[in-house]
Amino acid sequence: MIMRAGIKPGVRFHIRDRVQRSDPAIGPGKIALLEAIGSAGSITSAAKLLGMSYRRAWLLVEETNRCLVRPAVVTLAGGKRGGGTSLTPAGVELVRRYRAVERQTGSAVRHQLRFLLRDIQRRRHTEK
Repeated sequence: MIMRAGIKPGVRFHIRDRVQRSDPAIGPGKIALLEAIGSAGSITSAAKLLGMSYRRAWLLVEETNRCLVRPAVVTLAGGKRGGGTSLTPAGVELVRRYRAVERQTGSAVRHQLRFLLRDIQRRRHTEK
């Protein structure tokens, strides 16, 4: 747990791994949107849940779909059933893998921070 490592609650680490600035990015915002779409069944409802505009959500979905070989999200046109939006198997897999990487990197970061904090505490103790 982060608290046992001596880090204040609420401290978050953000790791960005891009070869070039123009590389497509999949990050916590897009993953949260995909999860909300999966739960809500529409981009409109997902956007409301996340406090973003429909347009912003739609643009993020389009960008995410363009980044992938197979789309993460499909939309169904309205009609008697009102249409809707759902995650494709590729979208479900993207979310699953992203969350797994997040857990693994979080664990690795906490492990390394424990050593870093011990070193800092030792230096403070020897300086007194």
